[in-house]
Amino acid sequence: MKRPDPKLLVQPAPLLKQPLTTSMAMRDVLIALAPATLAGVWMFGLGALLILLASIAGAVATEWVLLPDDERRAQLANGSAIVTGLLLGLTLPPALPLWMAFLGGVVSIGLGKIIWGGLGYNLFNPALVGRAFLLAAFPVAMTTWSAQTGPTGFFEVAASNLAAPFMHIDFDGVSSATPLNLMKFQHQSTALWDLMIGRTSGCIGETSGLLLILGGLFLAFRRDLDWRIPASILIAVAAFTSLLVLIDAERYPGPLFSVFSGSLLIGAFYMASDPVTSPLTPKGAWIFGTGVGLLVVLIRVFGGFPEGVMYAILLMNAATPLIDRYTQPRVFGKGLKSPRGGHE
Repeated sequence: MKRPDPKLLVQPAPLLKQPLTTSMAMRDVLIALAPATLAGVWMFGLGALLILLASIAGAVATEWVLLPDDERRAQLANGSAIVTGLLLGLTLPPALPLWMAFLGGVVSIGLGKIIWGGLGYNLFNPALVGRAFLLAAFPVAMTTWSAQTGPTGFFEVAASNLAAPFMHIDFDGVSSATPLNLMKFQHQSTALWDLMIGRTSGCIGETSGLLLILGGLFLAFRRDLDWRIPASILIAVAAFTSLLVLIDAERYPGPLFSVFSGSLLIGAFYMASDPVTSPLTPKGAWIFGTGVGLLVVLIRVFGGFPEGVMYAILLMNAATPLIDRYTQPRVFGKGLKSPRGGHE
């Protein structure tokens, strides 16, 4: 029997198809990170580019080796390993040895993702797992910051970048304090414009605040992240630091300095907002982001480290299942239990 209307199709559920796929989301993240990545390479030179390539290579190689043959091509094609390696590389010092960056990529995928069951099952952000490992294993290398080389010294590669694995590393002549170090240990502030455009020392991808915000807004526009998470983190940091400034303005940094310094922006927009390791409910997103912001301020101001974004996100990642459990909305049609044992 010929149908009168060939456009009318009767099919079983589900009838709605989500247009956003994992590959598309990973592509959007790479596009969003491109400006800050290019700026970091331009500011710190060829050595920074080599570190990014090494961390990406470690992540991709580990996923290729550890995944089963029937999943290998599909998982590599979605680009999640590339994003993990790039995010890790952007949080590393420019003078770090390349073999450490490669090892960080291995740990990010091996211990941060594959061991949990693969993409979508990990509890902690994989890139931060790799960075936490590197900081614990190589604290000197991970806390030695080099000054920017600029376009004139783009092709200069620090000797420490090419150091042999597990051999003594000489960082003399490349040390430069970050804005957070100067504020915490010397109570010396940094010009806000320098923080916004990235004219400071620090990790490869954390220096240019304006470009990180631009990429984050792109992800929010594309609906690749829950805007509540970065918004609540930034609001919490600004609010808590403003309160501290009211107590002692000469001792504590202001809200704008706190927002644009360190790795807060890259952490808020690109790591804390990871849909796998963050709460699923709107209320949970606000709780999660507020917790991250509070922990960042507590660690920066009262802790022994000048930076606390990594630890704050990892701690709140651990709390995500609990937050999801207590912020789930009531199931439609299911009432509250009455005193008589029934339902209202």
